[in-house]
Amino acid sequence: MGQDYKHAYTSVFLLNYHFVWTPRRQRKVLSGKVKQSSEHLLKEKALELGLQILALEVMPDHIHLCVNAPPTLAPQQIMHRLKAYSSRRLRHTYPALKRMPSMWTRSYFVSTAGTVSSETITRYIQQQSTTA
Repeated sequence: MGQDYKHAYTSVFLLNYHFVWTPRRQRKVLSGKVKQSSEHLLKEKALELGLQILALEVMPDHIHLCVNAPPTLAPQQIMHRLKAYSSRRLRHTYPALKRMPSMWTRSYFVSTAGTVSSETITRYIQQQSTTA
């Protein structure tokens, strides 16, 4: 896969997750400065959580994120923390977003890089901006 296994005190791991999630009612609010802020906030929180971002693409109505994660964080925890942090900060910075009942839908898509390589997922995410 082109990535090295990571070592922790009692484990060796290589966990890559592909996440996709949308704003509430798939509104196209992730453009311009909101898009830039979203990217910055997600990178900031990922660093804090110990995630390595392999690919990130913010589209007007959804976000694709491929990360390498430690085994101490379940996919549900990763998604909860990224959504909560970005929602709070975005709605504080851009008051127009407060008119939405919530920033993100409760649902999300997650997949592991089990049957395809991380490079394939990364390429797919990077192509999203060119096909939209």
